[in-house]
Amino acid sequence: MLCFLRGMAFVPFLLVTWSSAAFIISYVVAVLSGHVNPFLPYISDTGTTPPESGIFGFMINFSAFLGAATMYTRYKIVEKQNQTCYFSSPVFNLVSLVLGLVGCIGMGIVANFQELAVPVVHDGGALLAFVCGVVYTLLQSIISYKSYPQWTSLSTCHIRMAISAVSCAAVVPMIACASLISITKLEWNPKEKDYVYHVVSAICEWTVAFGFIFYFLTFIHDFQGVTLKISTEINGDI
Repeated sequence: MLCFLRGMAFVPFLLVTWSSAAFIISYVVAVLSGHVNPFLPYISDTGTTPPESGIFGFMINFSAFLGAATMYTRYKIVEKQNQTCYFSSPVFNLVSLVLGLVGCIGMGIVANFQELAVPVVHDGGALLAFVCGVVYTLLQSIISYKSYPQWTSLSTCHIRMAISAVSCAAVVPMIACASLISITKLEWNPKEKDYVYHVVSAICEWTVAFGFIFYFLTFIHDFQGVTLKISTEINGDI
């Protein structure tokens, strides 16, 4: 049986494939429509102008939902593992979940408030999504090391920490360079003064975004042993 069809593994698998498709489809439509330069647009640039804005908004909203579902399931998995064999404070796991859910709310804001229409709200949502997302991956990587060797392999721990480290290293220059750009626009000329800041921040943005995707890919194995159980109780005499 395919690995993503076992247990709840379909949840992170769907998150990874759907989010990847959201980025790629929006980018292709935006480029083919002539709305953005093919070379390193911001992710949000590819979802600003119709028709790609509708595609981007719909798909990122669903990605945010899938992200929240994945994070909550991961939280319950760690909670159960910790009850079986204590390795970390439950508060650590809870803080990780809260930060992850705040990041998903940020994704929803990004999806529903376009970059050029309401830039302050859009940028605030992006900041929440990226910063909270990066901290979430870092905390989950630490939890993974704490759960080794009972629940996680050392190679998985190293992979998760490596992705977290790259994302952390990329999110700082992304925010710094973006804050130095004096104007929000979709098309850039290499001769413009802020062009270098745009290129650096765009590279870092795409790096962090796909860092999240590869990180959630590592959850598939953990979710294979999890099943969804719905319990229904009827009280009273019939």
